[in-house]
Amino acid sequence: MLDLSFSKPGEVVKRLCDRLRIERLALGMTQADLAGRAGIGANTVSNLEAGRNVGFENVVRVAMALGRTKELEGLFLPKLDSIEDIRRYESSASRLRIKKTPGNA
Repeated sequence: MLDLSFSKPGEVVKRLCDRLRIERLALGMTQADLAGRAGIGANTVSNLEAGRNVGFENVVRVAMALGRTKELEGLFLPKLDSIEDIRRYESSASRLRIKKTPGNA
């Protein structure tokens, strides 16, 4: 398990990029192989492994091509530790925008 609690964003990106490369190699795939399976260009895979700016959809495509959709399912799940958290989550599901207050403007 990767503990990201005290990591900077750049450190997280580096770790995940390293993991992606290792996973691809463990599956015996070239960057071109992975790109073909994901429906993206080989340069995009190269950029992703190097931690360069790549669109989120491409990250999802690569994860799917590597058979890692289960990991995606847990991303951004609501943190529901109490009944109040559940109520707040359910009421916010219909809200489209957060109102600006002096503290979050």
